[in-house]
Amino acid sequence: MTHAPAAARALLASVLSLSALLATAACSVLGDDTAGPASARSTASGSVPPSATAPTTGQSSPATSEPGLSEEQLRAALITETDLGQPWVPTRGVATWRDGLLKSSTKDADCRRLLDVLYTEDLFGTPAGPRAVVALDDAYSGAQLRYQVAAYRPADVDRTLKWLGGLPKKCGEFTATARKDGVQKVEVDALRLPETGDARQALRVTMTGETPDRQLTRLTLDVAVVRVGEDTVTLTNGGFGDVSSELAQVVVEFGVNRLTEIQKQGRVRV
Repeated sequence: MTHAPAAARALLASVLSLSALLATAACSVLGDDTAGPASARSTASGSVPPSATAPTTGQSSPATSEPGLSEEQLRAALITETDLGQPWVPTRGVATWRDGLLKSSTKDADCRRLLDVLYTEDLFGTPAGPRAVVALDDAYSGAQLRYQVAAYRPADVDRTLKWLGGLPKKCGEFTATARKDGVQKVEVDALRLPETGDARQALRVTMTGETPDRQLTRLTLDVAVVRVGEDTVTLTNGGFGDVSSELAQVVVEFGVNRLTEIQKQGRVRV
């Protein structure tokens, strides 16, 4: 069933009413507890595992000249199942393909590092400030989307973006051995993003192999990173079957616009 483009179109329609959505988010940040983001409501109800949604707070970056966004503001900047519409729902748990395929090894150091960060979903290490994360499931296909907003040092982010940009050449095609699912053919391609934020990079990674009963498997995982000043948006969206690259592109653009508006609101309040 091809439904991801429909979800992207639904989100695109939301982009057209972005001002209203951002006004709601701003009200939440400014203290209207009844208008909080859907991700916060999901966390309160316990429907999303803490590891998927609970933000962690670190020390503020000493290099930051202006106060960074608060944990609550970062939560308001998240993309939620309300933005995406059906079939997206709060996550019901870690996908089985994460341990089965992403927990893989290969000889080349850069390609091995790529597999490691895909598995851990941690490109930058400990943030320089607060972090907010939400995980969503496609109830039809079993795809999973993880969206994070966090404060990292811009120089560290830009170095990682440069590394990601070189991976289609360094790791365009390689072989990896998955602990549970055997040998996988891995392909790494650049994924085009809208010209949004201060710096950006995205990849599409596909892993092709066979199950023990010789059924063909193909996992597709999109990874997108956009730096917006002192804050960074990181998106992963992956699963078997149809994974629409359009969804990652539209979600990133929509999310960066929302984050930018909340950053402005934060500066106004200082």
